Amino acid sequence: MYGDGAFKDPQGKIWELADPCVSPAFTDGLVGTPNELKLKYLADNDFKDLSGEELKAAISESIKSKSDNLVGNMASQGTTPRQLTDLIGSLCDLTSGSGDKGTPVVLVQGYFDNYTN
Repeated sequence: MYGDGAFKDPQGKIWELADPCVSPAFTDGLVGTPNELKLKYLADNDFKDLSGEELKAAISESIKSKSDNLVGNMASQGTTPRQLTDLIGSLCDLTSGSGDKGTPVVLVQGYFDNYTN
């Protein structure tokens, strides 16, 4: 469950505008933070001279060999160390819109799938 608006992120202590404040009601599987790399960052920065299969292989290798703790790593900014519930709430916010019809139900599938699998 999530709601639109401005709020002070209880984890990161920064103000978020137009991002959701996720409800405290969720399953234990969503407790914690991700440890993931941003594909766009890798493609635009680390591998900006690659394309096609070479790019895919380089990104896949980066994911397979990533550190167990990516906090502070530029390639993970915006994901790590935010709470999983906040990230999924942001995804729901982006897909649901804010029209006068109200907030629809958003079903998220495949969120924990790995690009390399």
